[in-house]
Amino acid sequence: MNSIIFRSTARALLPVMLLLSVIILLRGHNEPGGGFVGGLLAASAFSLYALAFDGRRARMHLRVAPMTLIGAGLLIATGSGLPGLLIDGVFLRGRWMTVDIPGFAEPLKIGTPLAFDIGVYLLVLGGAVLMVLSLEETRDVADRGS
Repeated sequence: MNSIIFRSTARALLPVMLLLSVIILLRGHNEPGGGFVGGLLAASAFSLYALAFDGRRARMHLRVAPMTLIGAGLLIATGSGLPGLLIDGVFLRGRWMTVDIPGFAEPLKIGTPLAFDIGVYLLVLGGAVLMVLSLEETRDVADRGS
């Protein structure tokens, strides 16, 4: 697209949408949100950028191949189930640990559900961006052929 307004808006919205996607990912335990919705929002940010510019520049901003994101997401989501399997004998049973961080008033509570959500986030982000960029590249090839 050749609109200066659309390109400027897409450039400004990319970091905002990515930050919001991480916030939605992290608040997904106790409120609506989580890895799936956060991943869709992040994929929407890159899709908007690809529409405003092109797929090549969107891939450049992503910095990681979508297939790598899909593989990492699957690995993390599956790996999050292993502690429950090893400790309790139940795959994907939630396990938590507390970490004392200097300067924080309360210890940080980290659990396997967050790891699962991060895996889903990466999986959805990689899958959705792969589809959009594949369609964008197909459109670019068709435009050059005309």
